[in-house]
Amino acid sequence: NDHDHANDALQDAFVEVFRNLDQFAFRSTLGAWIKTIVVRQALRKQQLEGRFITLDETVHDQPAPFRDTLTGAELDAVIRTLPDGARTIFLLVEVEGYAHREVAEMLGISEGTSKSQVSYAKKLLRQRLS
Repeated sequence: NDHDHANDALQDAFVEVFRNLDQFAFRSTLGAWIKTIVVRQALRKQQLEGRFITLDETVHDQPAPFRDTLTGAELDAVIRTLPDGARTIFLLVEVEGYAHREVAEMLGISEGTSKSQVSYAKKLLRQRLS
C-alpha cells in the first residue's frame, strides 16, 4: 500500500544519507540536505514503480462547489496526463507546498524552470479541465 511504499522510500533515503554523510558540504542546513535526499529518493521510487501521489485528501479540503464538480480521482487522472517534469514540479509546489527555490535545489534546476513548469502544468490542466 501507499504507506508501505512511503516507508520504503524513507528508509532508502536515510540509508543514502548515512552513506553520503561525508559529502555534506555545509552549503545549506543539514535538515535541508536530508530533505533533498528524501524527496529525490521518493521521486525515484515513484518513477520506478509508476506510482503517483493521490490527491483525494487535498480535494476534500476544497470548498464544496469544487468538490461537487470534480472528484479527487478525476483530478488525479488529469494530473497524471501531465508531462513527468511538469507533473513532479506542480505536485511539489502546489500540493506539497514547497517553494520554487526549494524545488530548484532538490531537483538541480533553476528557480525559473520550476516556475515555468508550474505555469505550464496549470495551463495544461486548465485546457484539459475546460
